[in-house]
Amino acid sequence: MNKTIGILAHVDAGKTTFSEQLLYHTKSIRKRGRVDHQNAFLDSHAIEKSRGITIFADQASFSFNGSTYFLIDTPGHVDFSPEMERSIQVMDYAIIIISAVDGIEGHTETVWQFLQKHKVPVFFFINKTDREGADPVQVLEDIRTNFSEDACDITSNFQNNVLSEKLIEFIAERDEELLMQYLETGFDKKTWMKSFQRMIAANEIYPCASGSALQDIGILDFLLQLDQLTTSSYSNEQAFGARIYKIRHDENGNRICFLKAFSGILQVRDKLVYGADCLEEKVTQIRIYNGSKFKASEQAQAGELFAIAGLTEALVGDAIGVCPNNNQSEVTPTLKSTVLFDPSLHTKDVLTSFRILGAEDPSLSVFWDEYFQHIQIQVMGVIQLEVLEQVVLERFGHNVKFGEPEILYKETINLPVMGYGHFEPLRHYAEVHLKLEPGKRDSGFRVDNTCHADALSVGNQNLILQHLTERNHHGILTGSPLTDVKATLVTGRGHNEHTSGGDFREATFRALRQGLEQAQNQLLEPMYRFKIKVNLEQMGKVLSDVQQAYGSFNAPETTGGKTIIEGRVPVATFMKYSTEFAALTHGKGALSLLFDGYDLCHNEAQVIDRIGYEKNADPLYTSTSIFCAKGQGYKVSWDEAEKAMHCL
Repeated sequence: MNKTIGILAHVDAGKTTFSEQLLYHTKSIRKRGRVDHQNAFLDSHAIEKSRGITIFADQASFSFNGSTYFLIDTPGHVDFSPEMERSIQVMDYAIIIISAVDGIEGHTETVWQFLQKHKVPVFFFINKTDREGADPVQVLEDIRTNFSEDACDITSNFQNNVLSEKLIEFIAERDEELLMQYLETGFDKKTWMKSFQRMIAANEIYPCASGSALQDIGILDFLLQLDQLTTSSYSNEQAFGARIYKIRHDENGNRICFLKAFSGILQVRDKLVYGADCLEEKVTQIRIYNGSKFKASEQAQAGELFAIAGLTEALVGDAIGVCPNNNQSEVTPTLKSTVLFDPSLHTKDVLTSFRILGAEDPSLSVFWDEYFQHIQIQVMGVIQLEVLEQVVLERFGHNVKFGEPEILYKETINLPVMGYGHFEPLRHYAEVHLKLEPGKRDSGFRVDNTCHADALSVGNQNLILQHLTERNHHGILTGSPLTDVKATLVTGRGHNEHTSGGDFREATFRALRQGLEQAQNQLLEPMYRFKIKVNLEQMGKVLSDVQQAYGSFNAPETTGGKTIIEGRVPVATFMKYSTEFAALTHGKGALSLLFDGYDLCHNEAQVIDRIGYEKNADPLYTSTSIFCAKGQGYKVSWDEAEKAMHCL
């Protein structure tokens, strides 16, 4: 039986030490490493050792009681949340580590929300019970209060494969048929165990154990419990189906794709079809990784985590064959930063390096900004930038720095408009009419087509739609990405003799820009959804802080002297609040921040003035159309373009 388990936690909860113990008890490693000794098996990268935190989601495997386990140790710092969420999507079960001293922390809540979104069954392990101030009983109560009332203690209620009376009743209370059977005929162990396994897999019960990873207290008992309470049902009889969840490049620059197989068998030299363009390439190597090392294999089976070479164009998230739906990521960077480097370095070489990193971490959204003539990336925070500096130096030999992180704004429109674009210098001809409409918030940039084939050939229609989706477009207020807009091709015109390659691109971009010139444009800013837990006497100060940050909140809920405040606030005004909050609460409060999409910018005029984008100097776009008369091309400004169009 193959099972993939993930270890997740807030930073410093003991996640990597816990993983070391599992690997040691299953004889996957000979010696237990420690993060503070810089010899942890799964923190094999030099950067991880020097910083003492997990940055990359590494995997290991071990065998136990006839099952093969694939273990993923995920990053615990919020700056590396995209890496964590990509790993979550291939887990069969997750283990959340919570410190018995510090309790539920901000990032723990984020982890829980991701696991709930992706419907991954969860076990809890309350760690560091040997420390002074540890209170595992209170932490379990907090889990029931903050996460689910269906959390149950298995440390004292499920030992040596025996369920206590308390746990028997706990399970029966959550299954009506089981409860009736219990009242009529009493307890049957086999039936209860199957029901327990089923309810855990269905996210109806969340087992919770406790112990100390550092002192090796309760780890082996938990492993036995985990083995008895988890199941999987992968089949090798069906067609091969898998998903790419991670991409790395080896020392030779080869793209290595990490996959989770959901069905079937894959063999070396098999051909795989993947991606939106249905590319077909041959698998040249299959690797089974254990930490930083791997062994080559001739085949991989359903339920396994493995890596392959041979897919040169593959992207993170690509599906191969039939596999579960890939939920859209909730982890979206809200900051952007400029890559700074010495003029002696060739821009093309630095950009190539960052595009390699962008293939490994799509959330970086590496972008060459033609207007500002610099490389721009999107990031989660300052720690990520510090790590990227080290990564670029070690892997590519480039000494780079980064500009101060800035808020990643976006732009939209709030009323429908028609956009007209015409491109007709001598011996060229193309005209495009687009209808631009505001879309639902966070719907992105979408395209549609209502053009009739009598007006424009289907081939040219498809070409226009391709141009609309080939790049991320930007608005005219700040040059920020355009979003929440639907662009519909209404009509267009070409010429059998004079329309040539690139003409429709020129007309399309002019139509888009001309439409934006007429529209009521709005600036959007990223928002946090926050959850704050403080003592009752601190509530007034927190509410005042939220209001001053242009946020909103629901009615506070107070229980047991603690107040929980939930609401929404701009990232720009709250991104540095955690430091102030820690001082206010003396480190005892809980602050959880999760990206919550975009909304109208609270200080639009100031942001537009500060950025100083000059729309008429943008080399990528112009709203001016070009017409031809008497063998000469001439320009028509956006406000005069509609009158000159040929299709009207």
